[in-house]
Amino acid sequence: MPKGFYLFLITILLFSVNSSYAKESENENAPTDLKSEIKAYILHHLEDTHDFNLLSYTDDTSGEKVYVGMPLPVILWDEGLKIFSSSKLKHGKNVVEAGGNYYKSYHGKIYKTDAQGTIEYDDSHHPTNVKPLDFSITKNVVSILFTAIIMLLLFKGLADSYNKNGMIAKGVGRFFEPIVLYVRDEIAIPNIGEKHYKRFMSYLLTLFFFIWFLNLLGLTPLGINVTGNIAITFALALITFIITNISGKKTYWKHIFWMPGVPVLMKIVLAPIELLGVIIKPFSLMIRLYANISAGHIVLMSLISLMFVFRNWLGSSLSFALAFSISIIEILVALLQAYIFTVLSALYFGFAVEEHDDHDDH
Repeated sequence: MPKGFYLFLITILLFSVNSSYAKESENENAPTDLKSEIKAYILHHLEDTHDFNLLSYTDDTSGEKVYVGMPLPVILWDEGLKIFSSSKLKHGKNVVEAGGNYYKSYHGKIYKTDAQGTIEYDDSHHPTNVKPLDFSITKNVVSILFTAIIMLLLFKGLADSYNKNGMIAKGVGRFFEPIVLYVRDEIAIPNIGEKHYKRFMSYLLTLFFFIWFLNLLGLTPLGINVTGNIAITFALALITFIITNISGKKTYWKHIFWMPGVPVLMKIVLAPIELLGVIIKPFSLMIRLYANISAGHIVLMSLISLMFVFRNWLGSSLSFALAFSISIIEILVALLQAYIFTVLSALYFGFAVEEHDDHDDH
């Protein structure tokens, strides 16, 4: 299948999963001391939001907090389609009327309320208000769509340069061509084999560049943390899981449920363990990418925050130097995590399509 199909599939699935996990910053019960405020800011940086918030400041005249950024459309399904700008929510302070219903953002989720914005709780202090289906265009969704468009334009240009210049890349394609060949020669062929690797090349290339570009986008000052969102990594791992099991040959399933050359009693014992491994493999993909990217963001934001804690030239200078060093390392981590996710996906595909004759060849 063409690479554009896999990019479309990944984008749509991530859009659907991510919309239900959208989060938005709240100012109720805002922390007053510096350390608590820094902690809240770091946690907010890791979350998805209904807007691009670049900075905020307190107005000296009114004493209100002013947010500078770009609002995004809120799309709800509640007795019909409800669409309004996230700027109306005012980060959880306002109640929005849409189609005769009232909605309020509370701790990252939009609830149906009354005109006063009443939130009711159960015994565990969890909101009991109805939550409409949330299909909003959040910050992560915009980042995913932006990355998808960049990839389509970039590799369409690379393909066009091949056609016009006798299979010779020109322009920016000269930088990406060796990477494409590396994914083919060092990831796909060794792990899947010469016979079957072409079936999976489009997906592996899409996966590698998609994760890499999103990781790099997360290092910009825009507060983007797409691959540090477990909903995103879950969707990516789910696609790999589906392709692996759909592609699985008879030999693959035989080695899971009835391993050849193993005593019958051991087969009965090992079959549930092997079946559990089928689920653990994509789970490890999901957790590995999520944990590494989230940890990198937390460490980097913590080091930057130390400049505001020390407030002297020595401590702030050391914090800046450490933050700068970690930023350089994070550039390498962005590429490394894309590489690891792609390699493991290719390895799972190789297990699925491996044939009995392949054992004899080895």
